[in-house]
Amino acid sequence: MTQAAVSYQIKLLEERLGTSLFHRQKGRLTLSETGRRIAPLTSDAFDTLDRAFRLARAEDERVLTISTVQSFATNWLASRIGGFQLARPQLAVRLRSDDHYVDFAAEDVDVAIRNGPGNWPGLASHFLMRVAIQPLASPEYIERVGDIGSPDDVMRLNRISPQDWWWDRWLIESGGTLPQGAAAPGIRLDSQLMEGNAAMAGHGVAILNALMWRNEIDSGRLVPLGPFALANHSFWLAYPEHRRQSPKIRAFRAWLEGEITAAAVGQPPILFQSSAEGG
Repeated sequence: MTQAAVSYQIKLLEERLGTSLFHRQKGRLTLSETGRRIAPLTSDAFDTLDRAFRLARAEDERVLTISTVQSFATNWLASRIGGFQLARPQLAVRLRSDDHYVDFAAEDVDVAIRNGPGNWPGLASHFLMRVAIQPLASPEYIERVGDIGSPDDVMRLNRISPQDWWWDRWLIESGGTLPQGAAAPGIRLDSQLMEGNAAMAGHGVAILNALMWRNEIDSGRLVPLGPFALANHSFWLAYPEHRRQSPKIRAFRAWLEGEITAAAVGQPPILFQSSAEGG
């Protein structure tokens, strides 16, 4: 506060108390009798507030709360996050998985991993990976339906969540022809986790973010049908701009970027390299 603002607040306080806290003589301020009596008590109160805020800051640095979408939490982060916590045993790590955009001002969350444009006002955001969409099905289902020779053949299969706009995006980028009329009826599920599990159970073909199902693809439980296509958004690490220098956030960002680099081995570079995005 400016000197004028402090003087104004003292004036309001004296009016509220109905007595002077200072004697003002020739440009000098000295405590009045009332001021001398309450000064030790108010000093103790400010010291208590200072201790409380220092305790809150220390407690805040001992817990890292991460929010991310369910597919990323379950299929990518959960199997890796233990390594981060073991390297920092003094830090408790909490992982929240839900699909809404976290409100940092209202929720007890330190960082979020989200997909989207990455240019959220008031947030620092760092590019992690692009979203690569691809039809996936179980080998049993593929054997049951027979030969699949083109993207148009895929579209004629029993598709899980056929109204998902990812289907049209994948078909266009794969060189197929958009079907006329409404999408065929089929199972509509609310999350990639349910869609992926339905596909592994042999109920049809799901359009999924292939990077989130890498283990299932590598183990043969899910088989890609055709090439992947890029969705029009990416995964980002985001947190409030004013917390950029928080030690626990800096440590998590460094660890996460290392894990992303390791995951990029053997994958198309376009999915992970971005010189113009992030900060």
